Amino acid sequence: MTPRVRYEKADHVARVTLDRPEVLNAMDLRMHAELAEVWDDVEADDDVRVVVLTGAGDRAFSVGQDLRERARLDADGVPPSSFGSRGQPGWPRLTERFDLSKPVLARVDGYALGGGFELALACDLVVASDRAVFALPEPRLGLVPGAGGAFRLSRQVPLKAAMGYLLTGRRMDAGTAYALGLVNEVVPAAELDRCVAGWVADLLACAPLALRAIKQAVLASLDRPLPEAFAGRYGWEERRRASRDAVEGPRAFAEKRAPVWRGR
Repeated sequence: MTPRVRYEKADHVARVTLDRPEVLNAMDLRMHAELAEVWDDVEADDDVRVVVLTGAGDRAFSVGQDLRERARLDADGVPPSSFGSRGQPGWPRLTERFDLSKPVLARVDGYALGGGFELALACDLVVASDRAVFALPEPRLGLVPGAGGAFRLSRQVPLKAAMGYLLTGRRMDAGTAYALGLVNEVVPAAELDRCVAGWVADLLACAPLALRAIKQAVLASLDRPLPEAFAGRYGWEERRRASRDAVEGPRAFAEKRAPVWRGR
């Protein structure tokens, strides 16, 4: 069977492409199962320092759940899903991999709807083309944004703005997403790959253990008071502090040269 996901690794970058352009990269159960293997490998491979997640073609990042498959499952009596993916293929999905330590950048061109928008919300960085469109249309289909959209959007933008989109299914253009802080940069579609490459280069210029330590500390402390955040213990920070890279950075600065990161 033709894979639903393309997974390529080179020069410390993993490129993950949702590869069903004929259905706007809708995610079916087989795609979720393939993605689970990809995320396992991303976390296990220390040579991977950065992940770029995108959709095949120029029409969509992903339009989310494959509703035709969902309709068939409903007809077969398969119980409908709710919040989370426990017990389903691909669990835990990216939206529930709260311990994934590598930075993930979403490259969004075209539609990011439903589960596609939820994937982007779960990424650490989002770079979008000016023709990107975001929405959580689930209530218009009798569904809920169960892959984290209801929880993440209300945490990442002001509550009234989040509720406006969650309760109506309205679409959001790239400029609005940028203004709300959901997107790091918006560029013309022809410049999207160049822009993504710039962000990737900046990420790779950083020590990989420092990136993992920062990501873990930020996400683990979001709901903690500052004194608790400072007093917390973060496994990746303990590894970074004891690493050779922690010595290499200051040494390279003193010697007026570029650091050579080993990830250890």
